[in-house]
Formats: sequence, structure tokens, C-alpha cells
Amino acid sequence: MKFDRYDLAILRILARDGRITKSRLAEEINLSISPAWERVKRLEEEGVIRGYRADIDWVRAFKGSRVVVEVTLARHTAPDMRRFEERIAAASEVVQCLATGGGVDYVMHVLSRDIDHYQRFIDTLLTDELGIEKYFTYIVTKVVKSAAEGLPEWAEQSVGENG
Repeated sequence: MKFDRYDLAILRILARDGRITKSRLAEEINLSISPAWERVKRLEEEGVIRGYRADIDWVRAFKGSRVVVEVTLARHTAPDMRRFEERIAAASEVVQCLATGGGVDYVMHVLSRDIDHYQRFIDTLLTDELGIEKYFTYIVTKVVKSAAEGLPEWAEQSVGENG
């Protein structure tokens, strides 16, 4: 996919404000409404824009705990990984799970009512025969950065000047 400066501007603006009106977006990128909205639709169709949602702090709203968990599976077969991923996808406590290369197989972001609730959740995973060899738990004490509004410098540098 090639992006020009208009696409980059659209992505920056929508990352900051997903509820912006069509007319305000067009005004901010200095295009008329129709071409601006056609670009948004193209970015959606290409899967670059995955959706629009509210950024809710569940921990603040419900006084819960945020936990990061590193998981290593005992075996690295496709059926074992698929079984683990399907179980995690169905777990409401897991708000994000990333498959990783390197020292661990998965990094999960878990929200729990409290530490006891988290431990019961982990105990359930361990008894579900998901092939977990080991896991490491990290209690989040502070969120330093979340849901970046800007683009990394390397992304901006890769944008071609097509428009």
C-alpha cells in the first residue's frame, strides 16, 4: 500500500478523533468532502482503518487490576497454538493477546476484578490443558502510554509524496 500526505493526515486525525465529522476532516486536510471521504472508505476497505471505538479505561471505571502475562507453550504445533488462541479469544478477561517471536510465545493484557480473580483465571487456563509450559505475571502499576495518537517517525518517512 502506498500512502500520500493526505492519507497520512487522515490517519493522524482519525487516531486522535474517530468521531470527527466528514466536513471537519475535509477542512483539516484541505480537500473537499467527497475526495476526503473516498480516501477514508479506501483505507477502511484496505483494512488500514480497522474500526472506530471508544477508548474506555475499564480499570478506572470498575476499580480492577491490569496484568501483563507472558506465556510459553510446551509444544509449538499448529493444533496446540490454535487451541490456545481459540481459548484466549473466548476469554473476556483478555483484552489483547499478541503472538510473539523470541523468548515467549504470547503476551496477554488481562483485566481482572482483583488479584484473586486473576489467579482463578490463570488456574482455569492451566487446568484447561492448553499446553502452557510456563507463564510470567506482571502487575501494571501505571500506564505510561496507551493508544498512540501519532504515527512513528519511520511511518512518516515511508510516505510517498503522491498528492
